[in-house]
Amino acid sequence: MFQYFWFALLIIFVVVECFTVGLVSIWFAGGALAAMLFALAGAEAIWQDIIFLVVSGLLLVLTRPIAVRYFNSRKEKTNYQSVIGMVAKVTEKIDNYNQTGAAFVDGKEWTARSTEDTVTMEKDTLAKVAAIEGVKLIVEPYVETEQKTE
Repeated sequence: MFQYFWFALLIIFVVVECFTVGLVSIWFAGGALAAMLFALAGAEAIWQDIIFLVVSGLLLVLTRPIAVRYFNSRKEKTNYQSVIGMVAKVTEKIDNYNQTGAAFVDGKEWTARSTEDTVTMEKDTLAKVAAIEGVKLIVEPYVETEQKTE
């Protein structure tokens, strides 16, 4: 009877892993598989629970660092978030309603939009980068402080 429980748990962990693709639950799927095999062999529920915890823990501790290193080595690392908080120069009038705008920051020109739809920013003015959404800078009017223009 418990083998069905462990099989269902195995399926749930695999489905969750498929949707997250972040090595979140695959370790517990291995633990559920081991517990299911023990259930099929007739082990008592307490031993199934212990096997689930031990196998999941061992898989997590022993293989996760290797897997994370392998999967993360294929990602191109960028520093796009470093421009948040920098001051940008508006190179094309920013107008959210007309979907226009561009700004130059950190040696690159970006498509830019205002944080507020009602706020437009004219060409050659300064703006502070508040966020990044996709490939667009989200900027707000720059208020003079000790920050420098990039």
